[in-house]
Amino acid sequence: MPRRERNPFVKRNQILDLKIEDYAFGGKGIARIHNEKGSFVIFVPNTLPGQLVKAQIKKSSKKYAEAKLIDVIEKSTDEVDVPYQDIPGAPYINLPIALQHQYKKESTLSLFKRIGKVDNIEDLFDEFITSPNVFHYRNKMEYGFSAIGYDRVNKTDVDEFTLGFKRRGVWWMGDNLEKDSGLFDKQFEDNLKNIRKYCLETGLQPWHGPKKEGFFRYFVVRKSYKTNELLFNLVTTSYDLSKFDLNKFANYLVELFGTRVAGLLHTINDEVGDRTIATSGSISLVYGKDKIVEELLGLNFEISMKSFFQTNPKSAEKLYSKVVDYVLEDKSKVDNTVVMDLFCGTGTIGQIVASKSDNAKIIGVDIVASAIEDAKENAKRNHIEGLEFYAADVGKFLNQHPEFQNKIKSIILDPARAGIAPKTLQKIIKLNADRMVYVSCNPATQARDTEALREAGYQIKKISLVDQFPHTSHIETVVLFEKN
Repeated sequence: MPRRERNPFVKRNQILDLKIEDYAFGGKGIARIHNEKGSFVIFVPNTLPGQLVKAQIKKSSKKYAEAKLIDVIEKSTDEVDVPYQDIPGAPYINLPIALQHQYKKESTLSLFKRIGKVDNIEDLFDEFITSPNVFHYRNKMEYGFSAIGYDRVNKTDVDEFTLGFKRRGVWWMGDNLEKDSGLFDKQFEDNLKNIRKYCLETGLQPWHGPKKEGFFRYFVVRKSYKTNELLFNLVTTSYDLSKFDLNKFANYLVELFGTRVAGLLHTINDEVGDRTIATSGSISLVYGKDKIVEELLGLNFEISMKSFFQTNPKSAEKLYSKVVDYVLEDKSKVDNTVVMDLFCGTGTIGQIVASKSDNAKIIGVDIVASAIEDAKENAKRNHIEGLEFYAADVGKFLNQHPEFQNKIKSIILDPARAGIAPKTLQKIIKLNADRMVYVSCNPATQARDTEALREAGYQIKKISLVDQFPHTSHIETVVLFEKN
């Protein structure tokens, strides 16, 4: 067997100091190293041009390597100070928002050129839609308990009761959140240290990742921008539960947040896997109510702890408005017709289209049964007619309903990050719709699907970008395809 040739530039697990020179899609900084063999590219996620970073090589090939960020040694001259605690969920919070938008637009459009083979993508660009709230925009956060903390001064782990976020790339190490992160509710996050102190004083142990033991696991919070209420979920193991007074804890939350407390739920999770809601176990209501109500574009949506709902509702309104603009751009393709809303989730987009069109019938399909149940309930609550929702795999549903072929003029697509499975995409193409409005939280897979759609006769007419998640690398895209 021939011996594998060693990479002349880097070795796996090697730690290097790297100067970040450029930015690639997905928040990957580009560094280059040079030697007598030539120049070699290294991608380092969550970094910015101008930074000097310490990173560890994780994967390498002949053409490039991927590294994990360990630490930022020197900041970029573009970075500014902000009054928030840095957290892994906001790697670009120190970068002015205008520069964030520039990086996101340039790197996203380049994907459609490179992967989607759309050479004139700049000519098709419609608009970059900014988030109404640049800070404090999230409506849900998950905070983890840990028995292993992080010493920010000595940059090492330490045995302590922590409540906050995991250190980036270290699954077993927590980092206390001492103040507002700039992403979620300021009043709540400024009080998280008090909640940590309350739990610490019970004498019960936080979760110890390597040992897979402990009592406190997660504290999850949902917020309604409509009512300003907070819905809490404390996740613990069942061990030592008799020693913890859930009602007393609920009263303490009311002391801190008063009438903002909508309710407290308690989840038992005895699984060793690192997730907030166990596949086995139980969730029970301790205090108040188990749901909150949010409003999007005049429609009300009831949200439970398990419901999927847009994380940035104010920006989601702008996203959905753009989707509906594209869907209704040619109303003759919508009024008095059947519109397919595939991968519809809780049916938000379909409901808005139905409320703004004449006698359109919306058929929503999604594989997540609980999302479809929420969709049906929300449609009833909003008194919207002409909606049918099906809990089914999209590909199987289209197989079972051949009667829709050549009968659908408009299709809405909003798949998960993995994009649309090639076989499912071919079934969607066979419907022979005139137009498709494709919403994506992962432009890389959307650009891949664009090539298949183009081969089937669909061309991009317009593309817009929506900044749903400021201070991260994520961007949402809305693309209008029309058949030649």
